[in-house]
Amino acid sequence: MVTDTISDILTRIRNANMVKHQIVQIPLSKMSKAISMILKEEGFIEDFEIFDNELENIPYLLISLKYKGKSREPVICKIERISKPGLRVYANTKKLPKVLNGLGIAIISTSRGIMTNLKAKELGIGGEVLCYIW
Repeated sequence: MVTDTISDILTRIRNANMVKHQIVQIPLSKMSKAISMILKEEGFIEDFEIFDNELENIPYLLISLKYKGKSREPVICKIERISKPGLRVYANTKKLPKVLNGLGIAIISTSRGIMTNLKAKELGIGGEVLCYIW
């Protein structure tokens, strides 16, 4: 059983990206769906779909990864978990992280839902820094 679902999601995406798989299967949860929506909005993945395994009745996400060029270079260069179950990392509005001078994003869990660091700064709220992606 997985105790840290966010790390599991990020690790599955990172591993599939390294071996250049086209799709990756992730167990469905509100968190995985929110992270997938952000990755799609920011252009890090092509698309995602929700499927239901008819045999075991377990829903899951199929994420279509994005590559560039004929050499199929991954769009996601690095995906890194910041806040962990053993050490939570929080940031207020003034201390929100700036990833790679604005080239990357940080995913923040706020009181208004999961969003990027740019949107959280725009709304003037802080929260738990989940991960960095660039």
